[in-house]
Amino acid sequence: MPEDKVPVYISKKIYEEVKKRVDESEGEFKSVEEFVEYVLIELLKEEEETPYTSDEEEEIKRRLRALGYIG
Repeated sequence: MPEDKVPVYISKKIYEEVKKRVDESEGEFKSVEEFVEYVLIELLKEEEETPYTSDEEEEIKRRLRALGYIG
């Protein structure tokens, strides 16, 4: 095992589901480990994104009202 990697244990059921997706990915993912790492990176990126401030949200709502999208 490479030094910069650590083991993580998941249930066999989840492993088998991920393995199926890897097999169906037509080469996009080469292993379960690669798929899991990709998903975790994407999840962490989502959490890092800053949501709108309340002022920004109100401005968006104001613009949508002006365009007639919301009442």
